[in-house]
Amino acid sequence: MIFRQLFDSVSGTYTYLIASRRGGEALIIDPVLEKVDRYLKLVEELDLKLVKAVDTHLHADHVTGLGALRDRTHCITVMGEQTAADVVSMRVAEGDRVAIEGLSLDVLYTPGHTDDSYSFLMDGRVFTGDTLLIRGTGRTDFQNGDPRQQYDSIFNKLLRLPDETLVYPAHDYKGDTVSTIGEEKHFNPRLRVGSVDEYVELMNNLNLPNPKMMDVAVPANIRVGLHQDEIARRGWALTAKEAMALHGNAGIALVDLREKSERDKHGSIPGALHAPYADLTENIGEGGILHELAAATGKRIVFYCAYGERSAMAVEAAQAAGLLGACHIEGGIAAWKKADGPIVR
Repeated sequence: MIFRQLFDSVSGTYTYLIASRRGGEALIIDPVLEKVDRYLKLVEELDLKLVKAVDTHLHADHVTGLGALRDRTHCITVMGEQTAADVVSMRVAEGDRVAIEGLSLDVLYTPGHTDDSYSFLMDGRVFTGDTLLIRGTGRTDFQNGDPRQQYDSIFNKLLRLPDETLVYPAHDYKGDTVSTIGEEKHFNPRLRVGSVDEYVELMNNLNLPNPKMMDVAVPANIRVGLHQDEIARRGWALTAKEAMALHGNAGIALVDLREKSERDKHGSIPGALHAPYADLTENIGEGGILHELAAATGKRIVFYCAYGERSAMAVEAAQAAGLLGACHIEGGIAAWKKADGPIVR
């Protein structure tokens, strides 16, 4: 397995690049905007394909690299379903898995630092974001933070992992790089409390100054989404209502770009073909299933995904590949459901 821990000294942020092998798919956790060139150089050197970029929560101390990585690699952006970010490609919840070739991360909802804080568990490692730090815990006094929730996240989820589980946080300001669950149980001063009320009292009296970048980072990170209005301006988008009016039309081929786990959990539009976004380049190229479908039948390809992010990128790629009738459902299946469109499971 390829595992790299990268550091941004300005914000004290750790970013993690993970892949199962050289030449394979890769995933990145908590990227920093100013370091995107560095990440992509490493991806190239290791002959990797970046397919997913994950933020553990909405960061207040740096601008995320999610949007820049999406624009430059067409990767899928991933955050928790509670996030205030305008659009991300895939939103996950407790019990879901974030998978790439050869690797899978279990999703744990660990709120408290923020209301959208998640941790990700993989092969004896847990990426804790700002929930559990090395000899510390994330502050709980902004972005709907809640010390009571954080106590529950730490004591009833993270500290119940095996003691040998390696702890990789999103930040460190002392030079520590990794810990274990066992170490934190024994040596983390924030965890030497006798009750949840004692923890709440401790966290409510830290009196910390706001992060220096907070007023810049939070608004920027909320607006990480791809501007789907540009796709609409080019005439490549249908509203959910427009798509519903065309549903069942013999000249339309609906194509679901989501992963199987998303379809199983959230349902699908009746009659849609399943062609995952990961296979898009192959499917729209000459000889690919969608290319041949359009050529043989004259059907208009209508892509959709969860929120319109992947489908907007798919439309651009399909148009460039010569599928000039291609369009997508703006806002994805979320918009379709909001418009009371039919769903099958």
